[in-house]
Amino acid sequence: MARPQASAAVRPGARVPGALAGRVLEHWLRQYRGTWRAGLFSGFLAPLLYLGSLGFGLGSLVDAGSRGGVEGVRYAAFVAPGVLAATAMQAAIGEATYPVMGAILWQRLYLGMLATPLGVLDVLFGHLSFIAVRLTVVSVAFALVGTALGAFGSWWVIVAAAIAVLCGLAHAAPVMAFAARQESDQNFALIFRFVMVPMFLFAGTFFPVDQLPVGLRVVARLTPLWHATQASRDLLLGRAAALGVLAHVAYLLAWVGVGTALAARSYRSRLIR
Repeated sequence: MARPQASAAVRPGARVPGALAGRVLEHWLRQYRGTWRAGLFSGFLAPLLYLGSLGFGLGSLVDAGSRGGVEGVRYAAFVAPGVLAATAMQAAIGEATYPVMGAILWQRLYLGMLATPLGVLDVLFGHLSFIAVRLTVVSVAFALVGTALGAFGSWWVIVAAAIAVLCGLAHAAPVMAFAARQESDQNFALIFRFVMVPMFLFAGTFFPVDQLPVGLRVVARLTPLWHATQASRDLLLGRAAALGVLAHVAYLLAWVGVGTALAARSYRSRLIR
């Protein structure tokens, strides 16, 4: 299949690149109006299932067997911050794969945008901003349900939800860079099976990574999900050190920055001759 491309001639050169990203965000928000109810429902359903089955169901067995939970806290309180961050990660990867490919190959939405005064960075930043909105909805819904169930008992859950959004963006940006270069959706299975699922299971969401072999422990601590989980868990369990949380946040911001730069390069390569 021929790669869709747009000429760079349609883009004005006098303005700041990305300055019209709000127009692109507005488009995605208008499109989202038809599906937000289903997304909000799943946003409340996911924490009910995760926290109900794992946090409280499995957690009751863990707490009874260990006589003190995990790291001295109830398993539900231990696992909830990790599942919050992991849910944002999953939502981000989903939004950064098929919708990006659809906008390039199937609906050719990006090309339509580039036929206007919008530029490549407007398209990228606008779409990434919309993903941030989606992640905010998902994270806030999770925080509300988790608080209602008693898994979160601190006002720091507001900051934890913000960290979850940042975690999602740390995954979305590099995945968008990958998705923009694909000719079919076949390689997305590699992302889901060999990146998303292993991180979900082994990046500290359900148990301390110290229990892993040394090699896997190092890999787990390099993932954005582990840093988001640790920052949120430390805040919510009242054991956070300011410098430690800031270091985790800085690591996530680095992933967002590098991922966005790679995505900008991929978008230019794919969409402009």
